[in-house]
Amino acid sequence: MRINAPAVPPAHPRHAYVPNHASSHMSGEKMASLRVLLALLCVVVGSSLPAQADAPLPLVIWHGMGDSCCFPFSMGSIIKLVEQHAPGIYVHSIEIGNTLEEDVFNGFLMNVNDQVSMVCKNLSQDARLQNGFNAIGFSQGGQFLRALVQRCSTVKVHNLISVGGQHQGVFGFPRCPGANSTLCDEVRRLLNLGAYLSFVQDHLVQAEYWQDPFNIPEYKEKCVFLPDINQENMMNVDYKTRLSALSNLVLVKFTEDTMVQPRESEWFGFYKEGQDKETYTLFESRLWQQDLLGLQHLNSTGRLHFIPAPFDHLRFSQDWFVDNLMGFINATSSSVHSPVRMRMGGWKEGDRRPVFFAGLEERKGVSP
Repeated sequence: MRINAPAVPPAHPRHAYVPNHASSHMSGEKMASLRVLLALLCVVVGSSLPAQADAPLPLVIWHGMGDSCCFPFSMGSIIKLVEQHAPGIYVHSIEIGNTLEEDVFNGFLMNVNDQVSMVCKNLSQDARLQNGFNAIGFSQGGQFLRALVQRCSTVKVHNLISVGGQHQGVFGFPRCPGANSTLCDEVRRLLNLGAYLSFVQDHLVQAEYWQDPFNIPEYKEKCVFLPDINQENMMNVDYKTRLSALSNLVLVKFTEDTMVQPRESEWFGFYKEGQDKETYTLFESRLWQQDLLGLQHLNSTGRLHFIPAPFDHLRFSQDWFVDNLMGFINATSSSVHSPVRMRMGGWKEGDRRPVFFAGLEERKGVSP
C-alpha cells in the first residue's frame, strides 16, 4: 500500500513575521531569506510526522441470479470477509427492491436495463461514493456492473472485478440457483418458448443475455441488453471511453464451471457461430480485433487481468478470494493506479470451505 506524505503544516502564527508598516520595512533580501528558512522548517517538521495510510476505497457489490444483497450465507459472508481484511471500508451491496424477496425475484424478472438505470441513480446519490469506488459483481452481477460502468456517467468506478460474469452471454440453463424451484421452472419454460419474443425480452433477465449461436441475426436484432453493451449493432464511443478508463478490469473464470454455458464467456469467449461445441477466445473476437470496448488498451497498459479459479461456479474458498482479489478491493485513492501484487495459486488441495454458494438450496448442511 502506498503511504501518503503528510501535508506540509503551516508555520505557527507566533513564529511568523508580520511587518509593522509604521516602522521601517524589512529589506527584500532579508524577506527572501526568511521565506527560504520557513520553507525548510516546514519540510523538516512535515517529514518528522507519522505517515497516514489511505482508507480503502468504498466497495460496491452486485450479487448473482437467485441471490440477494444480504443473505448471511452468501453476500453477507463476502461483506464480513472484506471488512475483516480491509478495516474501515464502506461496502454497498446492491438491492433491487425493498425486501430480500423482491431482490431475488427481480434478479429473474426485472428488465436489466431498468435495473442498471436504477442502480446508477441510487449510487449517484450515495454521498460516500462521490469520490469513486471499486466494484465486484458475482455471476450475472459481473456483466451488470460492466453495463453500469459503460452507461452511467455520474459514478466513478476504479477497479471492476467480474467473478464468473457472462460477458458474451449464455446458451444453456443447466442449473438454476435459488430455493424457488417454481421460479426456475418458469424461466426454463420462457426460454424454451422463445428467448427473443418481445414480452420475454421485456421481463426475463436471463433472456436478455441469451446468445443463440444458431441464430445470431435474431439475437442482434431482438436481444435488448447484451448486443448493446458489446457494441454489436452500433458503436457508442462513450462505452469504450468509460470502460478503458478503469484502473483495472479483473475477469475471473471458473475452470470447473458446470452452470455457465459456455464457461469461456467469463473471459469474453463464446461458441463459434452455427454450432454449440467449438468456442472462440476473446482474442479471436471482433470485440477484441476492432477494440470496440477498449480491452486492447487496458491489456497493453497492464490493466486487464485474467484470473482462473479452479472451482465450480461461485464455489471458491476464503483463502482463494483473499489471495487473488483483496489486492484489488483494498486499493485506496492513491494506490488504485499502482500495479497489484497477487499471490496466485493461493488455493491448495484440501481447501474446500466455500465462502459463497451458487444455489441457495446448497447451503443446507454446509457451514460457511
